[in-house]
This record gives sequence, C-alpha cells and structure tokens, in this order.
Amino acid sequence: MTSATLLTPARTSRPGGDRPGATTRAAERAYIRVLVVLDTAVLAVAILVGYLARFGDEQPTGSEIPYVVVAPVLLLVWLVSLKAMRCYDDQVLGYGADEYRRVSAASLRLAGGIAIAGYIADVGVSRGFLAISFAVGTLGLEAARFAARKRLHKARYRGGGWSRKVLVVGDTAHVLELVHTLRREPYAGYQVVGACIPDALLAPVPQRLGDVPVVGSFRGIPEAATAIGADTVAVTASGELTATRLRRLGWQLEGTGVDLVVAPALTDVAGPRIHTRPVAGLPLIHVEAPEFRGARKLVKGFVDRSISLIALLLLSPLLAVIALAIKIDSRGPVLFRQTRVGQGGEEFGVFKFRTMVVNADALLAELAARNETDGLMFKMRDDPRVTRMGRLLRKWSLDELPQLANVLLGQMSLVGPRPPLPSEVARYDGDVARRLLVKPGMTGLWQVSGRSDLSWEDGIRLDLYYVENWSLAADLTILWKTFGAVLNSRGAY
Repeated sequence: MTSATLLTPARTSRPGGDRPGATTRAAERAYIRVLVVLDTAVLAVAILVGYLARFGDEQPTGSEIPYVVVAPVLLLVWLVSLKAMRCYDDQVLGYGADEYRRVSAASLRLAGGIAIAGYIADVGVSRGFLAISFAVGTLGLEAARFAARKRLHKARYRGGGWSRKVLVVGDTAHVLELVHTLRREPYAGYQVVGACIPDALLAPVPQRLGDVPVVGSFRGIPEAATAIGADTVAVTASGELTATRLRRLGWQLEGTGVDLVVAPALTDVAGPRIHTRPVAGLPLIHVEAPEFRGARKLVKGFVDRSISLIALLLLSPLLAVIALAIKIDSRGPVLFRQTRVGQGGEEFGVFKFRTMVVNADALLAELAARNETDGLMFKMRDDPRVTRMGRLLRKWSLDELPQLANVLLGQMSLVGPRPPLPSEVARYDGDVARRLLVKPGMTGLWQVSGRSDLSWEDGIRLDLYYVENWSLAADLTILWKTFGAVLNSRGAY
C-alpha cells in the first residue's frame, strides 16, 4: 500500500560538511550499510548453496575457470548490479514496493546477462549452479529486505529509527491535512518538525498548528529548514505558492542537503494509475479511471473461486473440529448466517461460525450505549454476548473461515472491502456507497491495518482506497499480510 498522499521528490545535491539533517543522513547511511552487509551475506550463502546443490562432494569438471574464482566474482558483480539498479537509493528504502521490484529486477537482469554472455563466450560454468544460486539469492534478498524493513518500522513506531525530518509548507488547512496523513503512517518515515505558512497568517507571537510549531513564512523557507534541522521540505497546496515561486524554492535548496517534495491535492490514488506527462514545461499528472470490469476482473474471480475451493478441501478437518467445539461449548447452531450487502447493493447471507449466544441480536439494544466505535458499526472489546469458544475463534479470525463458501458462490472475494450490514448501507452517503462497486472480501486493507482498532473514518478510507486501486498483485500482498495480522491478533475482538 502506498502513502495516502503522493510525495514526488525533486532531489538536490548533497555536499559534504555540516548541513541540515546531518543526524538523519548518518542514520540513513547506517541503515544502508546494514543492508549491504545483509545482501553480501545472503548472496554468499546463495552461491554456496548453488555450488553444494549442483556438485555436492564431487569435483567440478568441464569449466575452464575454477569456481573458487567464479564465486567471488559472481558475488561482486551481483552487488554492483544491485547498486546500478539503485537498490540502495533512500527514496525507495523502507516503504513501498519499489524496493522489492528493483532487487528482483537487478537479479533477473544479471541472470539474463550472464546467460547470454556465457552462451556467446562459450564459458563452461554450470547452468544448474547459476540457476540455483540466482533462485536462492533473489528470494533471500527479498526476505532480508523484508526483515530489515520490519525492524525499521518498529523503530519508527517507537519514535526512533531513520526518518526524514520534514518542514511542511502551505496554507493552514492543507498543512494540517498533510501532517495528519504523514502521522497516520509513521512507518513511512516522515517526521514533521515544523511548518511555514503564508505571510498574511503569521502572528507576532509564536504559533502552533496543533502541536506543530510555525517556524516561518514563505519568504524564508530555506532558513527555517536550517534552523530546525529539517532535511526535507514538503510543499502542499497554497494560493501564494505559484509555479515560479516553487521553481525558485528548488533553486534556493540546491546544495543545502535539503530535499524538496511536492504533495499534490490528489490523494488515495495508487502509483499504477498515475502517469506524469510533461506538457509545455508542466509535469501534468494523468490519472487513469478505476477498473471495475474486464479481463482482470474475470481473472480475479477465477482465482478467488479456485483458491476458496482448494482451501475448503484442505481445511475441512479443521472446520469439523471447530464445529464440534462450538456445539459442545454452548447451545445453538454451529453456523451463523447474517444478511450483508454485496456488490451493487445486492443482499446475501454471509456464513460465519457462531461466536455469540443465540439471542445476541435481541441483547444489542441494551449494549448500544457501550459502543466503542465512532461510526455505524457496533464494536465492544468485552462483549458479554460472546461465548468462550467465540473469543478464541475471533482472536484468530477462525470464525470467518466459512466465508470461503461465499467466495466459492461468487458472493464475496478473498480480498475486498468489509461486508456491511443493510442498516449501515441505509445510512451511507454518496462517497461511502462506492464501497459497493466491488465484491466484499474475507480480508482487506482494514484487516491488515488494525481491524477493530481502526476508527470508522480510517476503515472507510482504506476500503475506498482498495476499490479505486485494486490489483491482483495488491491482493496477493494483502493475503500475505493477513497471516501476520491474524497471528498478531491485534484489533481482534
């Protein structure tokens, strides 16, 4: 998932010496050094595994170049390929999918280049050795980057780690909106340290926008960045920041070590739908319309039904055990069927394992005042209607496994917005109703981002983001992250 606000970087040069954000740059270099060490270790292991898997205890034959030379040369060339593909660029490290794509591209291009060069030069290096080394190495690099990123994200959540110190520039309302967006995802690594607002809004006394100090106006942005140690200036919308003034700001920041990023008003649009086209010197952003039908939708439906069928067959013993446990734990049916609203506003019965007492709906009115959410849903951490077995099932999301039948029937998808109740849909406004343009899902961005811990507003925002920007690759990523969310059991009650 990409950040809710598109940050388009305009890089500046970074001369030596003391400069704004020196501490951040040092932390950034330390993180990159860790990645280089990890990559080197992973590649060394991959090459060793390739050698042992291909030759074992045998002595390699048929190669004019000894493998004691081939191995270190391959390791060095692989690291150079990662560097050439800018896999250590701070603009892709720590957030987004581009880091993983570059690592895979660097490895695959190198593998292809070596294969072509070996064929032309007729070098007798074992193809089996190379194939195993590159397969293990590519997967290992991705896993190492993932582990390093998770550790960085945890550090950022705690207020540490390598993060960019950001000076936000723009009108008051847009500054507050951008600050809220950046803080909503602290693991992205943008730490707001100050703001600059138009001259007309400045007061003779120190000002704050929320808890963000106002450190200057548009006339002294570079000086303000230096004063607070910011290494990034994020410019958001403002009537006074014309194209000419923004261009001059970029000139003023050249050589200062401060990056300039522009946060346009366009939000919650994923990268694949965005294309930049220069027209008359203007970088016009073209946004493709969301795709709600077509071949990709057919493929998604086929994948959903195929996986759900396989999952039902494999999980049938577990489903039988859960059903027996529910029957022993409390009186009532094993399955609970509830009316939900699907694609296009069509109602259907969603299947779940029963986790509450039989008369749960009748008791809801008595508990309405204890609702812990701020929206249309009812959520309560210690809901007295939940059975003992129900608490266990909810903790690990096992109560939702019967929804695989809904997916097989074509009523739901594996990934999509949360299936709403008819009472919720009746109170939808025009924007929220866009959730019904796609099939609801067993899991989704709401599931991997906190589940019941999310506010109503954030849950809707994530659902709408998925509706507008869904893709098969994103679905696979969400399914993968769902396992982590379930094991962590955060927000499950």
